[in-house]
Amino acid sequence: MRSRSNSGVKLDNYARIVHQTILRHQDPVTGLLPGSPDQPDAWVRDNVYSIVSVWALSLAYRKNADRDEDKAKAYELEQSVVKLMRGLLQCIMRQLDKVEKFKYSRSTSDSLHAKYNTKTCATVVGDDQWGHLQVDATSLFLLFLAQMTASGLHIIYTQDEVDVVQNLMFYIEAAYKVADYGMWERGDKTNQGITELNASSIGMAKAALEALDELNLFGAKGGPGSVVHALADDIQHCQSILTSMLPRASISKEVDAGVLAIISYPAFAVDDINLVSLTKEEIISKLQGRYGCCRFLRDGHKTPKEDPNRLYYESAELKLFENIECEWPLFWTYLILDGIFSNSPEQVQEYQEALEGILIKQKDGIRLLPELYSVPSDKVEEEYGNPHSVERIPLGKCPLKWGQSLYVLGNLLAEGFLAPGEIDPLNRRFSTIPKPDVVVQVSVLAETEEIKELLLKNGIDVETVADIHPIHVQPSRVLSHIYARLGRNPRLGLTGRPYRRIGVLGTSKFYIIRNTIFSFTPQFIDHQQFYLALDNKMIVEMLRTEIAYLASRWRMTGRPTVTFPISQTMLTEGHTDLDPAVLATLKKLQDGYYGGARIQTGKLSEFLTTSCCAHLSFLDGKGSGSMGRHDEEYDEGDSDGYVHELRYDAEGDDDLAQYLDHLLAHSSPKKPKRQVGGLSRFQAAAAKTKEMVTLMNKAQELNVHNVNMYLPSKLFRTRKESLNLNLPDSPSCQGNYVPEVMLTAESSIPRDASGSIDYNALALLLKDTQCLQDQADILYILYKDKGMDWDTGLHGKGSTVRSLLGDLYKKAGELKHWGLIRMISGILRKKVDELDSACSDLLAHQKHLTVGLPPEPREKTITAPIPLDQLAALIDEASDNNISVAILTQEIMVYLAMSIRTQPRLFSEMFRLRIGLIIQVMATELAQSLNCSGEEATESLMSLSPSELKNLLHHILSGKEFEVQRSVREMDTGVSSAISIHHLGNVGATKSERAGISKLKSDMKMRYRLPSIESLDVPEMTPVAKDSRHGQWLRRRRLDGALNRVPVGFYQKVWKILQKCHGLSIEGFVLPSSTTREMTPGEIKFSVHVETVLNRVPQPEYRQLLVEAILVLTMLADVDIQSIGSIIHVEKIVHLANDIFCKDQRDLGAEEHILERDTSTGVCKLLYDSAPSGRFGSMTYLTKAVAAYVQDFLPSGSCAVQ
Repeated sequence: MRSRSNSGVKLDNYARIVHQTILRHQDPVTGLLPGSPDQPDAWVRDNVYSIVSVWALSLAYRKNADRDEDKAKAYELEQSVVKLMRGLLQCIMRQLDKVEKFKYSRSTSDSLHAKYNTKTCATVVGDDQWGHLQVDATSLFLLFLAQMTASGLHIIYTQDEVDVVQNLMFYIEAAYKVADYGMWERGDKTNQGITELNASSIGMAKAALEALDELNLFGAKGGPGSVVHALADDIQHCQSILTSMLPRASISKEVDAGVLAIISYPAFAVDDINLVSLTKEEIISKLQGRYGCCRFLRDGHKTPKEDPNRLYYESAELKLFENIECEWPLFWTYLILDGIFSNSPEQVQEYQEALEGILIKQKDGIRLLPELYSVPSDKVEEEYGNPHSVERIPLGKCPLKWGQSLYVLGNLLAEGFLAPGEIDPLNRRFSTIPKPDVVVQVSVLAETEEIKELLLKNGIDVETVADIHPIHVQPSRVLSHIYARLGRNPRLGLTGRPYRRIGVLGTSKFYIIRNTIFSFTPQFIDHQQFYLALDNKMIVEMLRTEIAYLASRWRMTGRPTVTFPISQTMLTEGHTDLDPAVLATLKKLQDGYYGGARIQTGKLSEFLTTSCCAHLSFLDGKGSGSMGRHDEEYDEGDSDGYVHELRYDAEGDDDLAQYLDHLLAHSSPKKPKRQVGGLSRFQAAAAKTKEMVTLMNKAQELNVHNVNMYLPSKLFRTRKESLNLNLPDSPSCQGNYVPEVMLTAESSIPRDASGSIDYNALALLLKDTQCLQDQADILYILYKDKGMDWDTGLHGKGSTVRSLLGDLYKKAGELKHWGLIRMISGILRKKVDELDSACSDLLAHQKHLTVGLPPEPREKTITAPIPLDQLAALIDEASDNNISVAILTQEIMVYLAMSIRTQPRLFSEMFRLRIGLIIQVMATELAQSLNCSGEEATESLMSLSPSELKNLLHHILSGKEFEVQRSVREMDTGVSSAISIHHLGNVGATKSERAGISKLKSDMKMRYRLPSIESLDVPEMTPVAKDSRHGQWLRRRRLDGALNRVPVGFYQKVWKILQKCHGLSIEGFVLPSSTTREMTPGEIKFSVHVETVLNRVPQPEYRQLLVEAILVLTMLADVDIQSIGSIIHVEKIVHLANDIFCKDQRDLGAEEHILERDTSTGVCKLLYDSAPSGRFGSMTYLTKAVAAYVQDFLPSGSCAVQ
């Protein structure tokens, strides 16, 4: 008999350790592992981590097999792994109803359970009796399912199970906006069952989605039907939110050792090496002790000060756990693995030696890794006084199977039994390697031959939609409908992916669907339900944003390809030329550099070889859940291989299937057939027309707008005449922006004999009034008093207020009359398609939102994602049902989300975005630039085009406020030539032209609040002096106050000052010092808390002075004083400073009108406009005021303040 080699003996020893500590506990029926003798349930996360060492050992045996028994041993170990993974799959499959519900609700009560019965796979506690929602546990299971399948294990057996995995991917794909309980099952660290966004969950979900994307779950033996798909945009959302959170772990945890699993093995979810290093340093510096790392700061679990009789903690109790948190050796096993994968032998050696010192050795020589080390109860005071000094005792599970497994894995890798690539066959470990620059391919398409000719005249050679056969171009909505069929399985009650918009990463690939190549236009072109797409500058701006986003976020093989169609709406008024903004963009694209990205323009067919291409095989005639293919019908003379039939078992009549069938069957060029007689030719033409009509109807059912552009038939190519307001006598006023006014000065609202309004006569006025604004005002009155569905009877039945408003909307859209467009959108309750996803994006970046004007309760705060209808209703309520404010709020929310995606740095140190105040500040800016009243500024704001509004918002956010005004006024540099504020008053009828209807207007205003933003409290401007610096600091403070912008490190300084006093009082609201007993200085939760108190102050400039006063106060935190008194009244300090300032100014001979005070706060307006520094600077006076206020508490003998 051959002797055993040295490596074989070592492997046998590891096999003994794994058997003793893990495998002997595996249930023979279900394959699951219990937590411990006292906790017999099977936790999903612990099970997956525990079995990893068994999988690694099987790979090591297979690789280092000395003899046949080793191969048998490897097989046996592999099957134990498959058994456990399938056991977990069984647990999940018994809860598929939850997976289905959760895709839509994302509610904690609909989540998969975190632990199951080890013997039966059944649930063990109720939905609300445990913190079950742990996205990282489900994601970890999927990540290892992918890695194990890639290494050759067969875990998934049937097509039904493939559909289950696909639906589990939908379950985790929105992790970036799902607040869960996290890997410690507690949620917020007060342990009161409050969910929060966790970096560990988002990172693990991102890793799982990337690992499973395009993976064949049947391994090498599978066909196209067993491939699962993830959407690149979801992965990218997770990536950007994760990047914005780290090194913080969640809102209540400024650092958490669990994040090690995200930045290193097993997830490798972060691709910025600097962020990985920063996060690792934070964890080691703040959490590492002599026995491992704490989970997070002030973690009370199993500490001697924890009350074992209750689950939750009191807020002020958390301070008790500081410096005595339990230390977990588990995290050192992660750091060993991190050292192996990052090729740092010193790190591996350091942590292996540290770990050897704290493992518990048994008589049989096996070393066990305990769960945690705790401070003995009699040594607590000693540890408080001198952290990391006392000897700790092991508590909890011994061994902790999860840690024991990672310890064995680390040893197998460190001793060379396995290479990192064998345990990571999907190569996740290379995530931080720099990627080459992305070249974005842009293919411009013309909607019609006429547009193609126009482009050619301008030197741009493009194809039309009809020229590009066999490639089909479709809108992104169709792709959303296609993906909604993915993973659909009626037998299991699974409906597939919820219908959601597909982002630009998804539409920038070619797709092969049923042997046909499809390209999809980006989603922003498909904005037909809202007015943003009516503004060509906005479309161009969105294209620039999307191209920049693609260049920075594209991670797939092949280049991204953007299909950009030029449609009728992108032409000038008379359809004689291209819109200048669109033309300029097309020229820039041809130069090869646009939006900071490298660009290649060309025809779609040229890009086929270099683009990314996805093969969506799930539509290839597969009846979901059935093995057989349906018969593919071919015409005898038309054997081009397209499938005409596609039937699902559950629904015989599938809209999408029919749409694709028609599209594929009738758009391909036919082979020439022999001539047929006249009658049959007529029948063929009639059939063709009927098919096209059906196709049009199908397209409409799928919500495809602008159908003509995507349907390949000349039949529907005739351009529709633009719609005028559908009134018989209404002038067609195609070119006239301002038709002359027919109403006389005396005219007013028509009344009947009894003096009440005569609505029929008012409706008839619509015929005489040729000014769009007045038609809108009249319709507004009819809508307010008679409702949307009142029939005006203007030409027979059916002329309801709603239909007339719809016609007026189209007309205003053609004339680009933005004020009207917004007003009618508001009346028609139009909602931005992606309003809810914009809101979710902002929330996911840890920004709370408020809508409506301060103070509360009118200003409503949004802290968690809510469905679209609820969100729109909340905005309406917060806007006091002021239509214009509501519609602007929606618009600005979308622009903020666009900015945070591409320029997250603009939002640093802001935790709450107050949209009502931002609108107010925008109006103030315009009032100042135009030197006009608040009402005129408000009207101007409503009349800005979407691109101008976005520009103005961007300038306000960027902090470069002072150039804004100049570039606005002089229209210089790159500020959208469009902030041509001087001309805004003249959109629609000018004042003189509208004098005739002023009587009608005032009459209406008496009774109706016409939808102008009259509720906006725009401060009246003092006349702008010649000195350009006049008003500069007031404006700056107003902007910073409205945006909640504070100096870097401000909140950490507030935390320090709170430790030296009983609290800070701001306008009667107290920020107590006890807050520091619950929260640590770096917590977002603390910053939000301070911000909430500051936000009770409605005037932004006054709020900013209070921030400056607190900043001066915080300097005292560094002075060596025990306490600076009880509650400090910050507003008293500001008023003290104000009094000293006014006295100084009077002594210098200032006249009283210069020292005018703000009526609401009593602060001198000149102080608001003082620079912070300098002899007369605000900081000088605030420092004097602080010194005067606290001098009783300063140590005696300190210098007198001059």
